[in-house]
Amino acid sequence: MKQRDAKFTIGEVVRHKVFPFRGVVFDVDPEYANTEEWWNAIPAEIRPDRDQPFYHLLAENDETEYVAYVSEQNLIHDESDQPLRNPNITRIFDKAPNGELRAKAAMTH
Repeated sequence: MKQRDAKFTIGEVVRHKVFPFRGVVFDVDPEYANTEEWWNAIPAEIRPDRDQPFYHLLAENDETEYVAYVSEQNLIHDESDQPLRNPNITRIFDKAPNGELRAKAAMTH
């Protein structure tokens, strides 16, 4: 496994480049670490490389909130400054005075 630094950090709000959702990063895998079934469910023509960071997001779109697992190549920083509504955010993060989301002490390792 080659060493790579993750582009996004825990607590950062990101947006998917292709699909209409955004979310906050709550964990990072240095490379793909999900199931083969999940991997094979991605159409081959849009399947990302495994050898890059993958991010666990508390995600949301216009209809619902959920957990997403997304490759780094498919994410960009979210510049909207719109609040997130995913109810799990307050379980994992505290909001700093400057507005940044910071992992609660019990959640860090």
